[in-house]
Amino acid sequence: MLPLIGNLQTTDTISFAYVYEGNVTIPPREGRGIVRCNVYRPKDEGGIKWPVLVTYGPYGKNIHYSVFHASSFAEVPEEHHSPHSAWETPDPGYWTNQGYALVRADGVGLGQSPGVLNTMSRDTSLAFSDFIEWAAEQTWSSGKVGLLGISYYAGSRWRVAARKPKGLACIIPWEGMSDYYRDRCRHGGILSNTFIDFWWNRQYGRPGRATRGWGPDTIEGKLSEKLLLANCHDQNVENAQNHFLDDNYYASRDYNLADIDVPLLSVGNWGGIYCTFEVISKASSIPAPARSTCGERSVAESFLDAFLKDVDPEGWANGQPGKVGHRVRVGDVRYNDTSAEDAYPMRLHEDWPVPGTQYVKYYLTANRELLESVGSNSHESTSIKYDALGSLKSPEYVQFTSQPFISKREFTGHVVAHLNVSLEARTTVDGPSDIDLFVTLRHLDPRGRKILYTGTVGDPVPITKGWLRCSLRAVKTTSPKHTFWHPHGDYCSGDYAPLLAGKVYEVDVDIWSTNVLMQPGDRLILEVSSGDTQGAGLFEHNSTVDRDEITFAGINHIHFGPSTENWLLMPLIPA
Repeated sequence: MLPLIGNLQTTDTISFAYVYEGNVTIPPREGRGIVRCNVYRPKDEGGIKWPVLVTYGPYGKNIHYSVFHASSFAEVPEEHHSPHSAWETPDPGYWTNQGYALVRADGVGLGQSPGVLNTMSRDTSLAFSDFIEWAAEQTWSSGKVGLLGISYYAGSRWRVAARKPKGLACIIPWEGMSDYYRDRCRHGGILSNTFIDFWWNRQYGRPGRATRGWGPDTIEGKLSEKLLLANCHDQNVENAQNHFLDDNYYASRDYNLADIDVPLLSVGNWGGIYCTFEVISKASSIPAPARSTCGERSVAESFLDAFLKDVDPEGWANGQPGKVGHRVRVGDVRYNDTSAEDAYPMRLHEDWPVPGTQYVKYYLTANRELLESVGSNSHESTSIKYDALGSLKSPEYVQFTSQPFISKREFTGHVVAHLNVSLEARTTVDGPSDIDLFVTLRHLDPRGRKILYTGTVGDPVPITKGWLRCSLRAVKTTSPKHTFWHPHGDYCSGDYAPLLAGKVYEVDVDIWSTNVLMQPGDRLILEVSSGDTQGAGLFEHNSTVDRDEITFAGINHIHFGPSTENWLLMPLIPA
């Protein structure tokens, strides 16, 4: 059993509707820093032991949600507002009222937890695992621990669950990456630098927090800049320095989804960039259902009740109410309007991909069309070209547009773009040697207006997006993870193969899984661009170090000809 050291900084049983214990100090094994957590428990104890919801993360456990993100907090239902509400974590007021204890920790090196900051690393996962076991062993704990949290708090759950800590009974990763390389840091091999920069730096010991309104200052006082630097693995630096999945930086953060065997509910947003549905077929968990969001908040509570309280009227433990549940995005309800999105119909399926999915190809033509047949101009050898880097603020793009749909068509699942590309140097100087492809799928209504959906942070997004660094184009058809509708790339150093100017390469761009229902008169647009276009949100890829002019500045071509097919593979759900 892990010991409790030091005194509780705060114990309050009067001011709040729950018992509050602040900055409980826990030493993880093997000297991996210190974990400090806040404990929130129901008041009506009487010897009752409570199931525990645990979060362990980077944003500062003592920073109130309304301070961290005021506009987002205003959108949260009133019953989830309490004196200790925090960003992307369960609310103590609500969940203690439902008979749960909550334990919220600052990760090592963050907030009030001293140590070396190295997020998503092996040491971080091990410290998190120790923390879960501590929570399961407390006198007020039933011994059952569940993990519920959003984004980073969700992404860290995959890794710690694979370590099988004692007491862990179920997890709900809510809009959180399962793959550190592919989902978060390097989409298709391209560095997603703007989100990392936005997200970074909640470091332990950084001075002036209280002055800036960013929570209380560190208990032991501020650290020197020299010591802060020594205690910090800077994601901005390390992600830029490491390019391949077999680099130690990324490999040490990888894990095997099949090692996860606790019941899991994977929840995501069709408009987000994180994978949700494909992971359920890779984990060993039974059950392992998945849901897309759009107002489906109550599903989390019923799932937790089933595996932490043995209260299961929905039948989760018996594989009900369906493995895959999602909202069907139909019509133009605008974006970031939860009440309007609640009108989207709900579908339940027994598996993923949806049983009966038919994969149909829409062929790109030199006339910038998307056709359900190869097209009359396929016998002409020609190309469409665009500037390879363009302007960071205004990238160049090429759009291919379908004919208006005659009848309704629902597309739900994985999307692939197959392209024939080459690069052309601007001068006789050697280079460029690579192409970064940015692919977007857009939706037009019968009047030609874009229909936009809700992104992860309430931003307007298209149907979906995908990326590929063509030097990492290798598709591992022998991998058990590979299918024709979800091509698998290892993104390893041995796969790196620079491009030769003038040579045509066939590439497959894996595009994020999605859902949309096209109505009569609607049209699809496939957009290929030199950089991030509308809908990338916080996740842009504009590092001049990662996308340098020597390697990338040239002219990109998409080729068409008698033996050259370019197509978009779409997952059609039969009516």
